Amino acid sequence: MRLTVLGKSPSWQDAGGACSGYLVEDGGTAVLVDCGNGVFAKLRQRIDYIDVDAVVISHLHADHFLDLVPYSYALTYAPRQQPVPVDRWPGTDNPARPELHVPRGGRATLRRVVGAWGDEELVEKAFHLREYNDSSEVAIGPVRVRFRPVPHFTETYAMCIGSKHGGGRIVYGADSSPTDALNDFATGAELMLVEATLPRPERTGKRGHLTPGEAGEHARSAGAKRLVLVHISDELDAEWARTEAARNFEGPVEVAREGDVYEV
Repeated sequence: MRLTVLGKSPSWQDAGGACSGYLVEDGGTAVLVDCGNGVFAKLRQRIDYIDVDAVVISHLHADHFLDLVPYSYALTYAPRQQPVPVDRWPGTDNPARPELHVPRGGRATLRRVVGAWGDEELVEKAFHLREYNDSSEVAIGPVRVRFRPVPHFTETYAMCIGSKHGGGRIVYGADSSPTDALNDFATGAELMLVEATLPRPERTGKRGHLTPGEAGEHARSAGAKRLVLVHISDELDAEWARTEAARNFEGPVEVAREGDVYEV
């Protein structure tokens, strides 16, 4: 499998960047994991959007799903998707309609979001929408995705991504406060993507995010082979973040950059 970082920003985008979005490819199968602000444009630089087989969303916060809106408009109104000829496009009776996997309640959330200004069924007309839970296993071609709930401000799932062809596993932690659930889920992962949003832990209220040092602790506890820090702003020094994580994890540590590619 090959994972390409399309966007790694937290809830506000880096300058010229995008929020959470990761393209996983296995042979001819393409899966988009999360689709936050700015991700659709980054996706188009890498692959034709009609060639994406499925999108899998970790949780329904805007920085992880909001670009489903322009993606849905493209699938609905793009010239190539029409039943009659438009310009150089010959017309089609079988427009692309990728799978879309969202947590329980995702259909209702998406309807509220797009219904605020128009057709509340925009997204589910553009995609084959399915809801998953922590017992689900999604099969997309050879790609297999399992889920584990992690503590955040809304229902959120880490993902374990593997291939029926074998090889290593990719574990994407999504957004999370410190949790043993992620450590157990990621045991022995070849590649572990862990959020590193905060320069220091939240001082008040409910926790929902990790520091780079805490990300390193999770990778160590899981026995992961490699750690990539994600969901981190360009306003934090990347070398500082890497050093903080490396204090707690002896394996290779990288801070994600858009366009980075990892082979598993």
